[in-house]
Amino acid sequence: MSGHSKWSTIKRKKGAADAKRGKIFTKIIKEITLAARLGGGDPDGNARLRTAILAAKMENMPKDNIERAIKKGTGEGGTVVYEEVTYEGYGPGGVAVFVEVTTDNRNRTVAEIRHIFSKHGGNLAENGAVSWIFAKKGSILIDKNTVDEDKLMEAALDAGAEDIREEENEFELITSPGAFDAVRKALEDAGIKYLEAKVGMIPQNTVKLDGDKAVSMLKLMEKMEDNDDVQNVYANFDIPDAIMEKLS
Repeated sequence: MSGHSKWSTIKRKKGAADAKRGKIFTKIIKEITLAARLGGGDPDGNARLRTAILAAKMENMPKDNIERAIKKGTGEGGTVVYEEVTYEGYGPGGVAVFVEVTTDNRNRTVAEIRHIFSKHGGNLAENGAVSWIFAKKGSILIDKNTVDEDKLMEAALDAGAEDIREEENEFELITSPGAFDAVRKALEDAGIKYLEAKVGMIPQNTVKLDGDKAVSMLKLMEKMEDNDDVQNVYANFDIPDAIMEKLS
């Protein structure tokens, strides 16, 4: 199984712990604030903000927190200056790693990202080194035990989904960024619940890992995710299910 969907499953399990909730909220609040600053505070006219609010609601973030973050972004609740930066590099075994960051101090962040790469068998590379391996897509994960496959396919494909991938315990719907909202709404209208719905970077090919390289790769991913400035980290590793379950 590719690292993309499996890592999402591991993150959900880790994020369920109360100790992680504050960190998750911090990342989502940053995204809401930035989305509101760039595209305005009305989610109906701001797709990025709409997706960020969806992520907040799926994490049961209080409505007041969401509204404060929007006001910060629009300048109503104090000023905050964040910038978006992407970093690219290689993990163990030549795995491509693409990191999305929201930071108020670029120098601090790049030093931390470089340290995480080097400590876990990877290295920071120049922009453009691995970004071509990834494509921006919508991704919606559904528990296989909660949905009829035929019903799912009909709702998703009619709404514009590009692909339905079957994993061990989940279906993953792949959409273009433009069709993401329509597919998500079609699922809701059909009464189909999803585990996760977001727009992100999906690898077009994968690198198989096992043994020590698999261990180091998952540690690298976890340390990246733990960094307060990292919003998302994507990688094209492919680790056997049995190893992923054991290491997670």
